[in-house]
Amino acid sequence: MLSRAADAIFWMSRYIERAENVARFVDVNQTLSLSFEEGIRTQWEPLVHITGDTQRFAELYGEFNQQNVLQFLTFDTKNPNSILSCVHQARENARSVRETLSTATWQEINKFYLLVRDSAADRSILEQPHRFLSEVKRASNLIIGVTYVTMSHGESWHFCRLGRLLERADKTSRIVDVKYFILLPDPSDVGTPLDVVQWSA
Repeated sequence: MLSRAADAIFWMSRYIERAENVARFVDVNQTLSLSFEEGIRTQWEPLVHITGDTQRFAELYGEFNQQNVLQFLTFDTKNPNSILSCVHQARENARSVRETLSTATWQEINKFYLLVRDSAADRSILEQPHRFLSEVKRASNLIIGVTYVTMSHGESWHFCRLGRLLERADKTSRIVDVKYFILLPDPSDVGTPLDVVQWSA
């Protein structure tokens, strides 16, 4: 297998996983924010810390409010880790190795991109983002399933799986780091019901 092809498949898979991860933790935060009192409800800044894009966000938006963070993490093309940017990069990587992917895998990646691109044009999506975020998670899982059953389990498939699992491990470690040092309002909250709810989420 050419190293160029391995690299493209690896990053295609990472970008798809990254888009799903962003959708997942934004959706969880959105749901949790409905349950907490005002001081705790507005925990949007940690989501940007998880992606590692705090400086870029500060340059583009400044204030860590719900609207700014949602825009930055979902549709902002200036953010290379937004859902739209990730899905675009996944599609470009897939296009460059089209011949090594199954037809079904390519079609699902293309549908995923069109879904996110069309959603970005609809300003009302971010007012109630749950449905869109659920569609992102579903599309990512569909690609994983289609890849598993339609691609030969050779080198291409292994690089695809490697990219997905490394991205998942990276994001998990970032979430744990942010949870411990940023998310709780006060260290005395460790072990409280708030702490338990956040860990569960």
